[in-house]
Amino acid sequence: MFDCSKDVRAFHDKQVVLSQAEQTAMRDRRDANRRRLRKGLADNGNPAPIEFVKQGSYAMKTMLQHPQNDYDIDDGVYFRKDDLVGSRGAAMSALDARWMVRDALDDGSFNDAPEVRPNCVRVFYAAGFHVDVPVYRRVDTNGSYSYELASGAGWRRSDARDVTAWFDRELNASGQTYLLRRLVRHVKKFARSRSSWSGRILSGFGITVLVVENRHLDVARDDRAVHETMRAIKQRLDWNLVVSHPVTPGDTITSGDSDGKASFLRSKLDEALGWMEPLFEADCTREKALSCWDKVYNTDFFSARYKEERAAAFACRVGIGSAALMALEAPTAAAVVGAGGGRHA
Repeated sequence: MFDCSKDVRAFHDKQVVLSQAEQTAMRDRRDANRRRLRKGLADNGNPAPIEFVKQGSYAMKTMLQHPQNDYDIDDGVYFRKDDLVGSRGAAMSALDARWMVRDALDDGSFNDAPEVRPNCVRVFYAAGFHVDVPVYRRVDTNGSYSYELASGAGWRRSDARDVTAWFDRELNASGQTYLLRRLVRHVKKFARSRSSWSGRILSGFGITVLVVENRHLDVARDDRAVHETMRAIKQRLDWNLVVSHPVTPGDTITSGDSDGKASFLRSKLDEALGWMEPLFEADCTREKALSCWDKVYNTDFFSARYKEERAAAFACRVGIGSAALMALEAPTAAAVVGAGGGRHA
């Protein structure tokens, strides 16, 4: 396989992983949201949360750059079950709990008011960010805690920290924390590389599970690790389109035995593997190899690197040629001066 490892790593670092500035902006938005919610709850006479817990790709550090800043930050808020009491003294319903949080967040400063969604409250920011706030209650059973999500189907046993803990265990077990995270980001980036695929391809969480299941940890070659991981996922989906939830026994991320989104991912991975076939040709050139990666990610990043290299090499040759010419001309000029002549002879 033609070696483009440094190029694939450069693509990841420059166009896939979030920059430090973006990470800081998200953290600031999250913290501002938490302060707003605490204040709003207090002002409305509602119970105070016992904790906030970041979750999803934000917690797993597998978020991707987005050209329109369409970032989704998941930040769960937790309450004691006994504190969530309705106006008549009965336990607050899941819907009422979400509305309580929505009303507390809506301080009038947003262009678009926060919305109650089936499994969270969504807060919109003008810059393109949005923060999803799932609402949980902590159930105390003789000193033993369990957690329930305020979902569209009522209070449902769930704790997003379990997913983050699962991913952390997989990272540690792999022995290659940074590489495994890069692989997750790479496959997610591929899945988000065409706007026409949006809504038709498997979710980022589903892709994360598949990468963890089928990871190829080639520490020497990021490009080969990406190719082999994609190939392994495609082969896995060939025989089974069902993706099980990693922490909820019996639950699946996909829907049924012939899930359309998993099938769509499989077909697009098959196309990508075809686009990468020239990388294995004996006469493959660097230009041709980089164009393969351009096609995979629907970008011109790789070919632009090649053009920059050619321009730099040309400039270097011109510089060397000029220096050599000057070196040849210098003795001639010295000879003229030594021989006399000229205006003031």
